[in-house]
Amino acid sequence: MEHASRHVETECGVNVAFTVVGSKWKPTILWRLSEGDRRFAELRRSIGEISEKVLGSQLRELERDGLITRTAHEGFPLRVDYALTERGAELNVALDALAEWGHRNAAFVAEARAEALTAVIAPT
Repeated sequence: MEHASRHVETECGVNVAFTVVGSKWKPTILWRLSEGDRRFAELRRSIGEISEKVLGSQLRELERDGLITRTAHEGFPLRVDYALTERGAELNVALDALAEWGHRNAAFVAEARAEALTAVIAPT
């Protein structure tokens, strides 16, 4: 059964994409890097509430998956720049369509969730 579920994950392109960006912060990191190369601290400030530990972990995973590059420059203190790869930029364009859908449907989703919660709390 495990083999079958792995097959579905790799056969469905949406599942492949979501396994790559399926976290709270990865889409935001890709979006910020689409604005230009960033250093770690600059990226963290532009994102907001993300911790250094989580940002570092997310960046390593995005680099592992070939969506960003990490370039360390000689000197002290060490300067590291992060940038989108061609595949990362391509994925960011695809995420734009999801973002548009989210903007158009945010109120609807919130209302549907509130109605579902009300139905659970006060069943008719």
